[in-house]
Amino acid sequence: MSDNFDVKLDTKSYLPDPSVKEDSWMGDYEKAYDESVKDPEAHWEKVAEELEWFEKWDRVREWEHPYAKWFVNAKMNITCNCLDRHVFNGRKNKVALIWVGDDGEEQVITYRQLYREVMRFANGLKSLGVGRGDRVCIYMPLVPEQIIAMLACARIGAVHSVVFGGFGSNALRSRIKDAQAKIVVTADASLRRGKRLDLKSIVDEAVVGSSSVEKIVVLRRMKPQMELFSEIEVDFYEIMEGVEKECEPEVMDAEDPLFILYTSGTTGPAKGIVHACGGYMVGTYYTTKNMFDLKEGDVMWCTADPGWITGHSYIVYGPLAMGATILISETTPDYPDPGVWWDMIEEFDVTVFYTAPTAIRMFMKLGEEWPNKYNLGSLRVLGSVGEPLNPEAFEWYYRVIGKEKCPILDTWWQTETGMHMLTTAVGEPMKPGFAGRPVPGIVADVVDENGEPVPPGTGGFLVIKEPWPSMMRTVYNNDERYRQYWNSINNYYAAGDLAVKDEDGYIMILGRSDDVLIVAGHNIGSAEVESALVSHEVVAEAAVIGKPDPLKGDSIKAFIILRMGYEPAEKLKLDLLYHVRMNLGPIAMPSEIEFVDSLPKTRSGKIMRRVLKAQELGMDPGDVSTLEE
Repeated sequence: MSDNFDVKLDTKSYLPDPSVKEDSWMGDYEKAYDESVKDPEAHWEKVAEELEWFEKWDRVREWEHPYAKWFVNAKMNITCNCLDRHVFNGRKNKVALIWVGDDGEEQVITYRQLYREVMRFANGLKSLGVGRGDRVCIYMPLVPEQIIAMLACARIGAVHSVVFGGFGSNALRSRIKDAQAKIVVTADASLRRGKRLDLKSIVDEAVVGSSSVEKIVVLRRMKPQMELFSEIEVDFYEIMEGVEKECEPEVMDAEDPLFILYTSGTTGPAKGIVHACGGYMVGTYYTTKNMFDLKEGDVMWCTADPGWITGHSYIVYGPLAMGATILISETTPDYPDPGVWWDMIEEFDVTVFYTAPTAIRMFMKLGEEWPNKYNLGSLRVLGSVGEPLNPEAFEWYYRVIGKEKCPILDTWWQTETGMHMLTTAVGEPMKPGFAGRPVPGIVADVVDENGEPVPPGTGGFLVIKEPWPSMMRTVYNNDERYRQYWNSINNYYAAGDLAVKDEDGYIMILGRSDDVLIVAGHNIGSAEVESALVSHEVVAEAAVIGKPDPLKGDSIKAFIILRMGYEPAEKLKLDLLYHVRMNLGPIAMPSEIEFVDSLPKTRSGKIMRRVLKAQELGMDPGDVSTLEE
């Protein structure tokens, strides 16, 4: 994008009941924001002082572009804030986790019980030789054991790398190998729509050639239990037998890595985003408390999976640091019927509900009669995450689910940012289509390619101008890629998103400026899909684009050049879809495949996906002077 472009902005807004603002943790957003940017270090220090540390910091922040250190020389362990301080301060019998399985099975786990299980599993990992700094890959369904494994790693200073249980063996293998994971924690299977999906065999394939893996820990859910044959396979609960009940927390430096989470890159393999213990804890705690306005009696349901950053920040670390009750569920929104989620909200008195626009649009399509069968009166705050919430979906969510009384948080943030960056604070005017304004402590703007702010109503690049505590510290094994985020536009953090700002400072996200596809809220790199296609013996070259989809946000279309001797055929399309599914998982499967003779390329050989996209959508492809043909 070389020139700015004007965007027609709708000025519609909704104002919640004034009592929402009066009762909120934040109170007046403008006042909180102005104070935070006047003295950001004092702002974040005040937040950090609400949490427990073994040793306080010497300085709040050290900033040497593009590297930041937060809470310098402070010592801590995030699990002490998620578990110990609740267990020993009167919340030990409070419910921490409610879990509902795909088959309706339920588990309720108190803070005391969660604390005990985490201690035992942490000691179990130690018995396998896992220690500070070792990487542990967690590839599991959404079950309580997934969260126990994450917290157990954090307890002993091991670095967890959670891989979404919907990814295929190649995607899992590349993440295991990049992180050099010592242990893989998995389950025999996940359940989805009443069907068993085998995970263990995917792990078996993925660890072939992964020399770093010493043990595979298997949660055996299914009856009869599968046999563990290999000498490297051990049972999840058996490693917890006969170990000490207590596990002293590893004393971590605030800047020590807490986890690696892989996110799709615009080119090449997925990027391992590294988050640090201290700043990440402060950022997720602050936003959970102040953006969701989380109170003692709340039940929070974030429908994401811990395989994504949303699950890390707003299922596990943020809400547990707050001492909240969390609902997690393996269920899909329309199985066994489209009332299953609304039934759970009524059953468990969910007060804070955080989901994706894809789910909201699916419910819109199914009709209001489903949610209207249930009492949703417990809901207090609604959130949206993963992609922009379009105005039509906002209106439906506000009216049908929130009954025109719940504030809606359309949150913009990324794996790289660790926490919410833009949203509308509870009690502030809400504008359909706009993510909102920067969270206090965050300096965001919309700029041109030289970093100059563009006028309201003019599209540009979204940037963050100042460091923040929960920012990523590097890209694992690829620090050069980390520096690119901060070096492409005037030394600001460039998010890779196009945006526009209105007169009041509300920011609307217009979409990606790069080649990341957002399918049903999941970031998928075009490069990963293309390399999966090219790995098939019949494919010479492949390019994929995202096409607007009313339900998913993007659907994937692939353009394929076949090798000599192969002819286009419908059977071949099915083979290629299956190939992508086996390599990357069902979320990365193209919705369309078109066989072509050539692809638009620059003279240096780079495929011009924007030209393909423009042709596909009947738009002007823009400047094509760099094209080879």
